[in-house]
Amino acid sequence: MKPNLLVFTSTFPRWPNDTDPPFVYELAKRLTDEFNVYVLAPHYTGAKTHEHMDGVSVYRFRYFFEKYERLAGATGILPTLKTNKFYFILVPFFLVIGFLNLLKLLYKLRPDVVHSHWLIPQGFLTALAAKIFRTPFIVTVHGADLFALNNGYLRWLKVFTVNCADKITIVSTAMLNQAQREFPSRDNFVLIPMGVDSNLFKRPQRKTDQLNIYPQALRVLFVGRITEKKGVQYLIEAATHLKMKNIDFQITIVGDGELRKELQEYVEKSGIGNFVKFLGAKPNHELPYIYAKHDLFVGPSIRTSTGDTEGLGLTFVEAGMSGCVLIGTDVGGISDVIRDGKTGYLIPEKNSAAIAERITHVSQNRIAMQKLEEKCRKECVEKFDWQVISRQYSRLLMTIVNQRPS
Repeated sequence: MKPNLLVFTSTFPRWPNDTDPPFVYELAKRLTDEFNVYVLAPHYTGAKTHEHMDGVSVYRFRYFFEKYERLAGATGILPTLKTNKFYFILVPFFLVIGFLNLLKLLYKLRPDVVHSHWLIPQGFLTALAAKIFRTPFIVTVHGADLFALNNGYLRWLKVFTVNCADKITIVSTAMLNQAQREFPSRDNFVLIPMGVDSNLFKRPQRKTDQLNIYPQALRVLFVGRITEKKGVQYLIEAATHLKMKNIDFQITIVGDGELRKELQEYVEKSGIGNFVKFLGAKPNHELPYIYAKHDLFVGPSIRTSTGDTEGLGLTFVEAGMSGCVLIGTDVGGISDVIRDGKTGYLIPEKNSAAIAERITHVSQNRIAMQKLEEKCRKECVEKFDWQVISRQYSRLLMTIVNQRPS
């Protein structure tokens, strides 16, 4: 008989062909061979409150009037709060009702183990509930919940969660180092990243003498939320440098966020509208095709004033598996994907001139870039393919289940 696994998260597909990051769902469905998997996530306007997705039973808890249930989803909780102060009113309802629904499912399902994503709020709420039901649990830390949210009582909530959890999984080396500095007395950290399906994200077939598959412009891509942390403005500023150098290029920006309108206005005022295109957020099933059409992926992430930065950056992995040359800033967990000069290029943050310089280098050495692409894809598949990652999580969760007193 398979053990029961309850996953508690604030990021989960709201419906088929969603644009929200799917990594929690991708992991959950790959654990159904070993576990009966249940997911608890917040409801979003227009989503179902209960459904089955690829063997996973999904419960979405209602926490306010439906048309206002937009706190989690689309842009993430923190960006939503930052752009619309009204949603602060919903936070107490979100937390209390989420906690009550967690207690309800713990009572109903009696899971053998709980897997929460993010230290705050899911990890903390799970720590409280697990004490009541004496249920073992793990928490996965993704980035902002470690690098930011360190003021006052939030810091206490994180310490409490880390002390209560059976294991804390960390998605990158930079985050693991940060966690060990912040919680030196704890030894319950495990480095396991999120994954990417290498069967979906594939490099296009390119012959050495046929790199002219894209004979005109160098196709440059960014995929992600258009927020401060992602540093998209520095890529756009780099376009002005490239234009002055007469580099033939096209930048495509896929995603949405609070800075999109402002950056679109900047593009038009700067006279680079013919070089920079905004496609908006795209359904996840369209992304492999989009990556495969491009030569180069740029992720100009930064450290924000609150200390938040890139936890890992799965878009780099998706792009690397898809045959793109990678350019990323040397912040957060990006260096787990990019080894400078070997699987891509690392540059200083907030430096549009450095971005333009590297794009120019790639443009002028396109045939030589093939070896870089091949090495990058090979390493990405070995380290980040979901088959590799799901086995690590399955072993960890099963170990905790087997250690549980009968």
